[in-house]
Amino acid sequence: MTPSHLLKVAIAQMSPVWLDKKGTLEKIYDSIETAGKQSCELVVFGEALLPGYPFWIELTDGAKFNSQMQKELHAHYIRQAVEIEKGDLDVICGLAKKHRLAIYLGTIERAMNRGGHSVYCSLVYINQEGSVRSVHRKLQPTYEERLSWAPGDGHGLQVHPLKEFTVGGLNCWENWMPLSRTALYGQGENLHIAVWPGNEKNTFDITKFMAKEGRSFVISASGLMKKSDIPEDTPHYDQIIRSAPEIMANGASCIAGPDGEWVVPPVLNEEKLIVANLDFNRVLEERQNFDVSGHYSRPDVTQLTVNRERQSILKKD
Repeated sequence: MTPSHLLKVAIAQMSPVWLDKKGTLEKIYDSIETAGKQSCELVVFGEALLPGYPFWIELTDGAKFNSQMQKELHAHYIRQAVEIEKGDLDVICGLAKKHRLAIYLGTIERAMNRGGHSVYCSLVYINQEGSVRSVHRKLQPTYEERLSWAPGDGHGLQVHPLKEFTVGGLNCWENWMPLSRTALYGQGENLHIAVWPGNEKNTFDITKFMAKEGRSFVISASGLMKKSDIPEDTPHYDQIIRSAPEIMANGASCIAGPDGEWVVPPVLNEEKLIVANLDFNRVLEERQNFDVSGHYSRPDVTQLTVNRERQSILKKD
C-alpha cells in the first residue's frame, strides 16, 4: 500500500470496437486487469469510448432532416448505448473492487429516467469499492454532437475523495467552460479528469492551462480511431468509409502537474496504458501562491450557484 499522498494513475488510451458495446467492454475489462496488475489506483478512459464517438455525423451529411440513413444509424447507436440500471457496468464495478482501483469511464448513456430513447455523453465515476458514485451527463454537446447527444444537467458536477486527493471530471469542451470548472474547484478538486474523443489540438493547450489555473494535477484521457477501426458490419458502412480520413482521433493523452508543466506529455497514435505516480504534496506547494477557491477567491464579490438536481419532465409531489 503506497502512502496516502501518493497515487498511481493510468490512462487507457485505446480505440473502441466502434459502435459495439460488447466488444468494447471486453477491451475495457482487459485494460482494467492490466492496470490492476500494475497496482494502479485510478484508471481513466476517453470520452464516449463505450461504445464510441459518433464520427458518422460529419461524414454522412448528419444534419439532413428526416434522413433514413441518419435515423438507422441513430437507432443502432441507442441500442449499443450503456444502460447502467440494467447492469451494463456491473463487471467493471466488480473489477474495480477486485483491484481496489477507481475508474473514470466515458460512456454513451441510454438514460432510463429520461424515457430511454435519448442518449447522453456521460462520464461515470466508480470508486475503489466498486460503486458508481456519479454519472455526469455532458452539459452542452458540441456542434455536430447535438445531432446525437441530448444536453445533460448539473447532477454529476461532483467530486470524490481518493486517498488525499479530491477528484472530479468533465467531458471534452466542457473543460473550456469556466463556470463548470469553477463548480468543481469550489468543492476542493485538486485532481481534474478531462476526457476527450482524442486529438492533440484539444489536449495540448487546455491540459496545461487547467493545471495552472486550478493548481491541480490534470489527466487528459483520449481515445483513438482510425478508418480501419470501422467495422464492416456497421450500418451504412460504405457511405461512412467513403468520407472517413485515415485518422479520426490520434490520442494525445497526457498529464500536467499543478505548476502547469508536463508529467506525461501527449502520447500520439499509440494504444497503450500510460502510467504515472502523482504526489499530493505538489498540490499543497503550488497553492502557496494561488488557490482559486481559497485565499485567492473573493466570495464577497463573486459567487457561483450550481443546480445539481437530476432533470426530468416529471416532478413528484
